[in-house]
Amino acid sequence: MAMAVTASLALAGCSAGSEPELKVSGAFMPQPVGDMAAGFLTVVNNGGAGDKLTAVTSDISDDVTIHETTDQKMRQVPAFDVPADGSLDLERGGSHIMFMALKQKPKQGQKVSVELHFEKSDPITVELPVKEPTYNPKHH
Repeated sequence: MAMAVTASLALAGCSAGSEPELKVSGAFMPQPVGDMAAGFLTVVNNGGAGDKLTAVTSDISDDVTIHETTDQKMRQVPAFDVPADGSLDLERGGSHIMFMALKQKPKQGQKVSVELHFEKSDPITVELPVKEPTYNPKHH
C-alpha cells in the first residue's frame, strides 16, 4: 500500500491568500538499480502567491538536481514554478529530482529524507518511501 507522505507549511502572521501555502504529497523513490536515483512528489500550493522550487538536498548524495523531461530528453533546470492555487507534479516521464553518485543505495521499504528549498517559503523536509524499481502510481 502506497504511503502518502505529507508535510505542511503554515506561514504564521501572513494574511490569507497573499503568500504561498505549500504541502507535499505522493512522495516516493524507486529503488535505485545503479549509482543514480530519481525522486517524485507533488507540491500543492493553496496560497494566493506562487513560489519556486529552487533546490533539493539529501544525505544520500552531494549532487541532487532538478530535471525536466522534454521530447524524451532530460535537462537540469534552475527552478520549477509552484503556481498560486496550483501544483508542481514531479512524476515518472516528466519533471523529477535526480540523485547522482549515491553514497548509499536505499532498499525497498526504507525511507530517504530530502529537504525541498523554495524561493519564498521555508524549506520542507520530506521522507521518500523507497518502492520497487518499476513502481509508477497513476496519480500521487
